[in-house]
Amino acid sequence: MNMTRGVLFVHSAPRALCPHIEWAAGGAVGAQAKFDWTPQPAAPGLVRAEICWQASPGSGARIASALRGWDNVRYEVTEEPSAGFDGGRWSHTPSLGIYHAVTDVHGNIVVSEDVIRAVMERTAGNATELTAELDRALGRAWDDELESFRHAGEGAPVRWLTKVG
Repeated sequence: MNMTRGVLFVHSAPRALCPHIEWAAGGAVGAQAKFDWTPQPAAPGLVRAEICWQASPGSGARIASALRGWDNVRYEVTEEPSAGFDGGRWSHTPSLGIYHAVTDVHGNIVVSEDVIRAVMERTAGNATELTAELDRALGRAWDDELESFRHAGEGAPVRWLTKVG
């Protein structure tokens, strides 16, 4: 069976949602999850956790979908590319909702030629609009909003979530 791995970063969540997040993420990959929750310095009163996972390709999308609907949770899910499958990144913030991008083996966002052609056509030579459209395609607003939460998690403990059996 083809396997891949990735990371779920819960950048901020209310403590009351922690068991629900663990249940949803574990269910998405067929494993029981227990996260190490720590205070989120960038958002006092909220907590954060990181968990590495290993499962079948497409599990990143299943994890992101399982967390959908909790509008007060900030999270990112990454999935490494594997044989025959692209990698991916899903980012969610309360103010922006969810963003998805295909990623290459180095974690870079890959923007398809169809998207680039459509952006070029819509912006018709207007450099300011071109920049804004490309920023949207690259998820810049999500990166800007999540950056302080990412830095607050540097050096945090990480657990592995692996399907057993």
